[in-house]
Amino acid sequence: MDNATLPSVDDVMGLLRGVIDPELGSDIVELGMARSADVATDGRITLEIALTTSGCPLRGQIQKDIRSRLLSLPGVSAVKINWGELTQEQKSQAMAKARFNVSQDAPSTAIPPTTKVVMVASGKGGVGKSSITTNLAAALADKGYKVGVMDADIWGFSIPRMLGVDGDLVAHEGKITPLIRKIGSGRLEIVSMGFLVQQEDSALMWRGLMLDRAVRHFCEDVAWSDDLNYLLIDMPPGTGDVQMGLAKLLPRAEMLIVTTPARNAQKVAARVADMGRKNYLRIVGVIENMTRFVAPDGSEHNLFGSGGGQHLADDIGVPLLGTVPIEAKVSTGGDSGSPAVLSSGTAAEALRKIASLIAEEYVPPVEMAGCSARMLEAAMAALDELDNLESIETKTG
Repeated sequence: MDNATLPSVDDVMGLLRGVIDPELGSDIVELGMARSADVATDGRITLEIALTTSGCPLRGQIQKDIRSRLLSLPGVSAVKINWGELTQEQKSQAMAKARFNVSQDAPSTAIPPTTKVVMVASGKGGVGKSSITTNLAAALADKGYKVGVMDADIWGFSIPRMLGVDGDLVAHEGKITPLIRKIGSGRLEIVSMGFLVQQEDSALMWRGLMLDRAVRHFCEDVAWSDDLNYLLIDMPPGTGDVQMGLAKLLPRAEMLIVTTPARNAQKVAARVADMGRKNYLRIVGVIENMTRFVAPDGSEHNLFGSGGGQHLADDIGVPLLGTVPIEAKVSTGGDSGSPAVLSSGTAAEALRKIASLIAEEYVPPVEMAGCSARMLEAAMAALDELDNLESIETKTG
C-alpha cells in the first residue's frame, strides 16, 4: 500500500469528530472517548475507544458509526476497536463538558441532535437527484419515520411539485413552520424556496451571500419536530457556495451521491465526494439512476451507457446502494406529486430496497436508549440540587 494514499491520524481523528454520542450531544473526540488511533501500512486502523460504562447500550451504534465513517476513507482495509472504560475522573470531565455544551454552547441549527442528516448530491444536473430525494423521503415516511425534506437547490427547486405539496411558509415566534404531508404511518416536513415565490417559473437571481443566507435560514430558523428521524437535503449539483456552506454548517451529515451509467457523470460526481471528505462528511454510498430502460416486451436497453455507478463507487471506495431503472411512473409521479415509490413497478421496487438499506444498515435512525442520558440527567439533577442548597444557605445564613 502506497503510504501517500493512506489517511493520516489527523484525518482519522477529524472524521471521528462526526461520531456523536446521541444522548450527550457531543462528539467522542471532544468527550475524550477517542483516546488514540494508529494507521498501519496495510491500511488497518486500530482505535482505542473508552465508553462511559462498559455495558453502554449505545456501544453497537457508536461502533457502527465509527466503522462506516472510517471504512469510507480511501486506502482503509479494516478497522479494529479496542474498547475501554473512562475512569471516574474522565467521566466527570466528560459530563462537565456535556453539561457546559448544553448550557452555554447552544446548537447553531434548529435540527434536532438525534436527526440523521443525509445530503443527496450529484456532480451535475439532470441525473435525477431531486427525484431520488423525494422518493427516498416518501419511502422512509411510508416505513413510519418522520422525515424532513430541505430543498437546498435554491435555483432549481422542484420538491414542492414532486411531493404534491402547495402553500406558503409561515413563521410563528420567529420560527418557520414546515409544510406537512402524511404518508402511511409517517410524515414529511418540507421547506423549499418554492413555497416563498409567487410563481413556480419565477427566476431567483441570487448570488453567493444571498444563497448562503437562504440555506442558513432553513437550518437555523425552521421549527423541525424534536422527534424527526431523518432530514434529507436536496443539494444543488456541483460543489459551489451552497454545498460548501452546508458542509461546514452540518459537519455531522452523511452524503449520498447520485449518478447515471454515463462515465462523464461519474467523473464529475467524484469531485462531490472529494468536497465532502475534505469537510469530514461521511459518504454513505452511490445510487445509479436511469440505469436501463425496460420496454413493454421485457427487453432492456442501456440508453445512457453502463457501469458508471459501480465505477464511481469503486473509485471513491463506497458501496453502490442500488440502481434505478428508467420508468415512466417516476416522471409522471414527479409531475403529479405522487412519488413512484408508493406504487408498483421495477423502479419503485429498487427505490424501496435502497430506502431499506439506508434505514436498516447504512444510516439507521438513532435509538434513544440509554446509559449516557441517565448519567447526564443524574449529574444535572445533582448540580441543580446543589445550586438550590447553596441558594438556601445564602438566604438563611
